[in-house]
Amino acid sequence: MKIAMMSAWNEDSGVSIHAELIGREWVKAGHDLKVFSFFTHDFHGTAIVGDDEDYVVRCFTTSGSKDPYLDPRPILEADFEIFVTQDLGMIPKDPLGKIFHHIQRRAATLTVIHDNSPSPDPSFYQFDWDRIVCFDRRYEEFLKRYYPKEKISPIPFPCMPIHRGDKEAARRKLGLPQDKKIILIFGQRLKEHLPVIPLIREVATHFPCMLLVVSQKDLGVLTGIEMGEMEIRQESPPIDRLYDYLHASDVLIIHRSSCNGAVVSSTAYQCLGSGCPILASNTNFFETMEDVVVTYSDLEEFKVRLKDVLTGGEKYRASQSALQSFLRLNSAEAVARRYIDLFEIMLGEKTVRVFPRFWRLGRYPRHLDQMRPHLVTGSQARNLQSSVAKRMVKMHNIKGIKSRHSTVRQ
Repeated sequence: MKIAMMSAWNEDSGVSIHAELIGREWVKAGHDLKVFSFFTHDFHGTAIVGDDEDYVVRCFTTSGSKDPYLDPRPILEADFEIFVTQDLGMIPKDPLGKIFHHIQRRAATLTVIHDNSPSPDPSFYQFDWDRIVCFDRRYEEFLKRYYPKEKISPIPFPCMPIHRGDKEAARRKLGLPQDKKIILIFGQRLKEHLPVIPLIREVATHFPCMLLVVSQKDLGVLTGIEMGEMEIRQESPPIDRLYDYLHASDVLIIHRSSCNGAVVSSTAYQCLGSGCPILASNTNFFETMEDVVVTYSDLEEFKVRLKDVLTGGEKYRASQSALQSFLRLNSAEAVARRYIDLFEIMLGEKTVRVFPRFWRLGRYPRHLDQMRPHLVTGSQARNLQSSVAKRMVKMHNIKGIKSRHSTVRQ
């Protein structure tokens, strides 16, 4: 299958994490992927964290740029049958809108919604997508007020596959001590973690602990904070190095305040596969993650849960027990396959629209638009598309085809 995707890529943003996890699985499965992404001087995130693959072309600014710009030539020159956008709000929408009719003529179209609520920008709604993908039912609830329900397909945010590491080896590689509990805080939202740092210091009076902070942004907020032993590393690590940090650590802390709308923690989904336990605030960022993260509802409970994780207690064991099945259902491979199943249905629908007379001659599901990827397997979708093609060839070989059309349509 030939897939084009407009998205953040090799950047330290949740959108980039999502796109890379499913996009690289498509490539691994043998599909032809072309990625169109932001210029390196104007991108979504705080850092470029990897080298671009041969199939990546950087050809547009963010929508928030002073002069939003899209070079249409790489898109118009590319060969694809599926066109995907990730986080439409960050893409220069009006320039894309000017070439969208060219894209629609030759490809089925899909957008992945990362917004937590309806967009107030009228430009957001100018596109007639074949499908709109969201992460769960919370997103679907607000989207169905603006789009036909049959076009909305919930597909979960993907996880890295399980990849446990050797703690001692990871600490040697990173130059970290072997004789302490290492508590990791990672990512762009360092300021949000300030309320829990004094509590980590309290817990550290019971265990020899080190607070390890890995971030590219806002490190100045840690100036003057008393925290026993703390090491700060200013970097946005690529995924392999991030997993070294996770393998070296005893717990990853993600402190997020609740926000309005539907949200997920891309950091948690990115890090779960390491096997490093995650201690997270009990907010709407984590409400779809079941028991795979250990949560706390207030600062006092934070200390109790942190001690539990560091000592291998009940909550820690429950999270590790739930991890394997959660990762199996939500792995990048499984989620990428669900997209491919949906793409195959979309291509079948597009064939129906292009050759409606031939399709009417045979039997077909009357509610094709309501088919969901979890109701139609990949082989069924492929057979559906294949049967359309075979029927068209057969009809071309039948004499008097026009008269038969007239008979059927009466």
